[in-house]
Amino acid sequence: MIRALPASARTPVPWKNGGGVTREIAAWPEGAGMDDFAWRVSLAEVAADGPFSAFPDVDRTLTLVEGAGMDLTVGGARHLVDTRYVPRDFRGDVPTDCRLLDGPVVNLNVMWRRGAGATTPTVAVVRGRLRVGAGALVVALDGTADVAGVTLQPYDAVQLGGAEAPLHTHGRSAVIGFDGPVLAADAPLA
Repeated sequence: MIRALPASARTPVPWKNGGGVTREIAAWPEGAGMDDFAWRVSLAEVAADGPFSAFPDVDRTLTLVEGAGMDLTVGGARHLVDTRYVPRDFRGDVPTDCRLLDGPVVNLNVMWRRGAGATTPTVAVVRGRLRVGAGALVVALDGTADVAGVTLQPYDAVQLGGAEAPLHTHGRSAVIGFDGPVLAADAPLA
C-alpha cells in the first residue's frame, strides 16, 4: 500500500520569514504547522538573495534540484551549494544567509525536530533499480519513476506503507527514510 502525493495538489505557502515560497510534500503529524512538525519534507523556491527562516531545534537536509546554486553562509561559515542532487546537512536554528549564484533555485528540504521521538531521516538521491524500505518517501526529481506500480512525474511523490517496494527511476529520485511515525493510521492509501 502506498500513499500518492501528486505535485499538482500542492499549494505554495510563504516561507516563515516571507522570503520565498514552499510546497509541502508531507509532514508528521499530518496537518502540523511550521512550529509543531516532528518532520517535514517540501520543495522550496528561492527567487532572491536573503536570509533563510530560522527553525529552533530543527535540523535539515537541503538538496539543490533546479538552478545554478547558492552561496550559503551558515553560522558564519560559507557553504557553496552549486551541484544538483547532493544532500547537504545543516542546523535550522543557525542564522543562514543565501546569495544566489545565477538566478532562482528549487531545493528539496527535509527538516526534523531534535528530540521529537524520531531519529535523523536518511536522504539519498538515486538512479536505477532498487528496493525501498517500508515507510520511505520517494520524490521523482528529474525524469519519471515507477514505485510499486505507480508512475511518478517530476516532483510527484509516494509514501510507502508497511512494506518495502521496488523503485525504478528514469532519472533521479530522492528516497527519504524514517525511523518513527510516518503515516497516520487513517491516512488515505492508493
